[in-house]
Amino acid sequence: MKDYQGEQILVVTRQLFDNLSDFQGINTDVARYLPSLLNPENNFFMDRGAAEGDPSHKQLIPYCIFRVKDEQGDRYLHYTRGKSGGESRLHAQVSIGIGGHINPVDQREDHLGMDTYMAGVEREIDEELNITGGHTNKIVALLNDDSNEVGKVHLGVVHMIDLETDDVRANEDAIANLALCSLDDLRGPLYDRLETWTRCCVDVIEDL
Repeated sequence: MKDYQGEQILVVTRQLFDNLSDFQGINTDVARYLPSLLNPENNFFMDRGAAEGDPSHKQLIPYCIFRVKDEQGDRYLHYTRGKSGGESRLHAQVSIGIGGHINPVDQREDHLGMDTYMAGVEREIDEELNITGGHTNKIVALLNDDSNEVGKVHLGVVHMIDLETDDVRANEDAIANLALCSLDDLRGPLYDRLETWTRCCVDVIEDL
């Protein structure tokens, strides 16, 4: 088992997710789920080492998709997950999602509410990417995939990030071969290499 060095991460119980109505794949009814998931009465920090093998809890994971809209059309940031990434089960797969766990360092005055969550999102973006220019950040969907061991213990919160420029560079070795590409490329030559969450998003990305 990997040593996560005592990292604490934000989780909710699987029972809460089931009570809200569980689903498989993408769900764009954000208003139904997010207020309860980010209610400090319903979430808490848990040892990551324990959480990774415990499907009775769901780790809340921001999954940020970066888009550039210009004269070249809509293009999406994608990369290959390197060996130094935190989730060894996803190595060498292609992803359009940037993000990670919410940790105690992200806590704001709302304790474990929306302000805390968004602080964690922006921290993860700053840690993983060097972005020139501004960006917008909109939560567009929830993502769940119980078909594999990784998905059973995670619940994704999908963000659409629109970038002002295409000047973006990786800050971590875990993000390899960073580039922008069209939706046709993601659904064509790259599709068979996409990680499960990315494939779920790419299949319905026009509706996000």
